[in-house]
Amino acid sequence: MTKSKLDPTDAGSVIDAMYAMVSGPAGPRDWSLQKTVFHPDARQMRTGLGPDGKPWIKVMTLDDYAADTKTFFASNDFFEIEVARRVHEFGNIAHAWSIYEARRAPNDTTPERRGINSIQLYRNERGHWQIMSMIWDNERPGLAVDWNV
Repeated sequence: MTKSKLDPTDAGSVIDAMYAMVSGPAGPRDWSLQKTVFHPDARQMRTGLGPDGKPWIKVMTLDDYAADTKTFFASNDFFEIEVARRVHEFGNIAHAWSIYEARRAPNDTTPERRGINSIQLYRNERGHWQIMSMIWDNERPGLAVDWNV
């Protein structure tokens, strides 16, 4: 994402800001927009399969997510690049399917991994969209991103 001004009245702008917050060269992330982009009660949920093939989920508050990723971001260049998005709005709720690729540099031609973020947003009393929940999973053998999402 280019460093454009966040427009909290636009759900897409909020999603763009979320990707910008987690992307960058190795080092700490700037979480200053987190309270604007995410609702204070938001949850971020990482999913996957364990070595036994059984599904697992890690449910995190905003502070939990920042703490959980601190060591990784400190020592790794990481750019989460959105490659497709579909958003459906209804009244004060919106749902986005967002396909992403994780790369070590924004211009890498081969991503480290791909996946889908399922993002739920709420339009608050100020008319600002905020992410309420985000759950994601990555491609793996037997599970490929459906580019027709």
